[in-house]
Amino acid sequence: MKNIIIYFIHLYQKYAPQDLRNSCRFEPTCSNYMIMAIYKYGTIKGCFYGMKRLIRCRYPNGGYDFP
Repeated sequence: MKNIIIYFIHLYQKYAPQDLRNSCRFEPTCSNYMIMAIYKYGTIKGCFYGMKRLIRCRYPNGGYDFP
């Protein structure tokens, strides 16, 4: 399951419109953060942390944030 989710994230990183991919306000990007969180916490908890991060990805939030 973990590999399938990470595969879809890689597809997003490769084929999503450039404007959408460059709009992330955090470092590492939200998609890279989700991949790191899945490796660190497992599939369910990593996806939960990744979705929480996506919700925060708007002004005035931003900066460096590692799982």
